[in-house]
Amino acid sequence: MAGGNKEQTKFQVFYGTFVDTPKLDELRVRPRTSVGVSKNGTIAFIKADSENPLQEALEFDKTLQPWEIEVFDTFQEQGSSFFFPGFIDTHVHASQYPNAGIFGTSTLLDWLEKYTFPLESSLADLQIARRVYTRVLDKSLSNGTTTAAYYTTTSSVSSNLMADMCAKRGQRAFIGKVCMDRHAPDYYVETTQESQESLLSVIDHIRNKLRDDKIQPIVTPRFAPCCSRELMSWLGKLASEQDLHIQTHLDENQSEIAWVKELFPESESYSHVYDDHDLLTEKTVLAHCVHLKEEEAALLKRRKCGISHCPISNSSITSGECRVRWLLDQGIKVGLGTDLSGGFSASILATARQSLLVSRHVAMKETDPKYSERAKLSVAEVLFLASYGGAAVLNLEDQVGSFEIGKQFDAQLIDLESPTSNVDVFDWQHLTWNDKQQDKCNFDKFQDLIAKWLFNGDDRNTARVWVASNIVYSSA
Repeated sequence: MAGGNKEQTKFQVFYGTFVDTPKLDELRVRPRTSVGVSKNGTIAFIKADSENPLQEALEFDKTLQPWEIEVFDTFQEQGSSFFFPGFIDTHVHASQYPNAGIFGTSTLLDWLEKYTFPLESSLADLQIARRVYTRVLDKSLSNGTTTAAYYTTTSSVSSNLMADMCAKRGQRAFIGKVCMDRHAPDYYVETTQESQESLLSVIDHIRNKLRDDKIQPIVTPRFAPCCSRELMSWLGKLASEQDLHIQTHLDENQSEIAWVKELFPESESYSHVYDDHDLLTEKTVLAHCVHLKEEEAALLKRRKCGISHCPISNSSITSGECRVRWLLDQGIKVGLGTDLSGGFSASILATARQSLLVSRHVAMKETDPKYSERAKLSVAEVLFLASYGGAAVLNLEDQVGSFEIGKQFDAQLIDLESPTSNVDVFDWQHLTWNDKQQDKCNFDKFQDLIAKWLFNGDDRNTARVWVASNIVYSSA
């Protein structure tokens, strides 16, 4: 480690092996690489085959002095450590975390009544909310999640607390105050006016009081059955006028779809319900989409919406299997969501693992052998969904999701041989990046290590996490 104390630091350089997925089918590995980061967290240069990261920074900016540069050097651990972009969780119910792993034999609608609504309503008590949100942030950051799209509760005060806590911990976050004015228990439902006023207060708090660019409000109609036409139309208009992101649920469960058809007979489909109320935009995140029809997919593509694939949740509460390849083939943006607490894990790595396995279940049901093979997602592809794909879903692909000049340095350092690691790396699986002539052979071996991380890794392999180059988690 070179450089002076934090107050003197004007520039950072991270040195080692950088892995990312700039395209769906591309696992990019850059060994012996220096990444220079300016004080505002923006990647300023990327230098391959770097031999002296400090010198690279001095040559890049000749006004810098050596003591103003902090070098984070991982070269000695290069065989089993690497930088990877921070994970992006495109769908997570922060307020439901205490119920993670509790769903019994429930399906969606009875699960909401039995488990979800009672828990969420309890977070109006800020002492309870603080305890829950603290644990959610602990878990998500330690699992390498640098950006998350959160659902909170109907309470504006509880939602504002989550925004404040995310800002304090340094995580990039979208804060969604849940809006619902019907078909919810009497103890946990708003009037239309209450929903409107509480959302406006959250937007005002985040934009005008908190004023942290990493924290943004997101319009959050829970799902169509819980929202009146009046409320949804108002939310669509507000999102358009204030250029806000939107998140909700779509086509998760067959009984839910039947209910929507009964409630909105005038709309062509579940997707069209949202479109009829101006809620489908390029900044809309739609969770699940398990039972999407052809005409709905075409509509989502036209509107440039993104889909949050939540495979753990879809399996846990028996919603179904999302046809991710089918979505990707149509040019629809897809990222991953933990969907706590329908999903039992706060880990996007675990979610990526399950997305790969679910794609194989989809493949096994295909009658066309050619498409059956194509339906399977690869290791590189699910890691793309976990990073760059999630950034695209949140309309942030120009800011985060891969290592590129001009993007923010949101990253995690993965150590495959950390203490108590569940990943076993044997001596013949080790590699070094000392010789450029051996890079091709090393790349093939390194792909195997990445696969071992995907299938066996967990938070014990997350050594450090940065958001905008600021440390937000360290295992040390």
